[in-house]
Amino acid sequence: MKKNKEPVYYSEYLKLDNILDSQKPKSDAAGEPAHDEMLFIIIHQAYELWFKQILHELDSITYMFQKDYVDEESIGTIISRLRRITEVQKVMIEQFKIMDTMTPLDFLEFRDFLVPASGFQSFQFRMIENKLGLKLDSRLKYNLNVYSKSLSPQHQDIVKKSEEDTSLFVLLEKWLERTPFLNFKGFSFLDSYKKAVDEMLNGDKEIIMTNPALNDQEKENQIKEMEKTKENFSALFDEDKHNELVEQGMRRMSFKSTHAALFINLYRDEPILHLPFMLLTYLVNIDELFSTWRYKHSMMVHRMIGTKIGTGGSSGYNYLKATIDSHKIFNDLFNLSTFLIPRSSLPPIPSDIKNQLGFFFTFDND
Repeated sequence: MKKNKEPVYYSEYLKLDNILDSQKPKSDAAGEPAHDEMLFIIIHQAYELWFKQILHELDSITYMFQKDYVDEESIGTIISRLRRITEVQKVMIEQFKIMDTMTPLDFLEFRDFLVPASGFQSFQFRMIENKLGLKLDSRLKYNLNVYSKSLSPQHQDIVKKSEEDTSLFVLLEKWLERTPFLNFKGFSFLDSYKKAVDEMLNGDKEIIMTNPALNDQEKENQIKEMEKTKENFSALFDEDKHNELVEQGMRRMSFKSTHAALFINLYRDEPILHLPFMLLTYLVNIDELFSTWRYKHSMMVHRMIGTKIGTGGSSGYNYLKATIDSHKIFNDLFNLSTFLIPRSSLPPIPSDIKNQLGFFFTFDND
């Protein structure tokens, strides 16, 4: 790296004149200064800066994932940048504590000056959702329109481009589908896993039927619940059933990528699967932290305006609350816990495959 020969001044490097001169309270312009509008502006500007950083990390991650082969070094870098996103999200969530120092009456002093502006018009946040993999048909309508209708023409073009780009969800799915070891040298993970699941469920049934503390009705009820569990597992072994659930919106990941993600979770203790497991874990964390951020946002709006209509014309609190579940992206990764079985019940991996999972090396002494 070449050293900069010209002296760099801190304020100029950070463009502080631009940043510190970008707070223009509408209440001041109207001749009715509201003290807390400055805080409101700075908080939201800070959010937009963090959104920009998240987009910067996501773009680098998707670039690495677009390769036909993602090497271990790239996986380590991807995990590091996913972790950075989670740390940014935690700071974003903490910022609500600062916003909470503003009371509802303080907000009402300048709220009417903001109409029809709304946080919903954050095109950067919509880009983050699109780049992660939120599908258009999964979005809740905003004022009975698609979300982009609330944006300027310029920002509509930008978010439309992010819709068309290949999302991290799709890239992850393709990466998982390339996972080796699911069928390798006579070893079938799915066949071995199904056998272990059948033995586990049959064992559970035996425990229920021989439990002297249960009467006949209680046994019958527990058997019915166990049958529901068995049915839930069945789609893992039947691609047609799995695809039906995908069509119904109950699942999203492909049949093969679901198996790969499950394999990684079940055999996470194998050295070569440590990084893939961490990668999947951070994606779940990102989804969870955005859900937490949406929840904190909805609580803040509820606290500030109750059940009034938001400045952008939406139902405010009720709209934000509804997005907490509907706008999650990696639900299939969350749901994998449904299909985990005890380590003691895991089917053993053949030794030649296990050696490869454990970075096994031999040395020729000749």
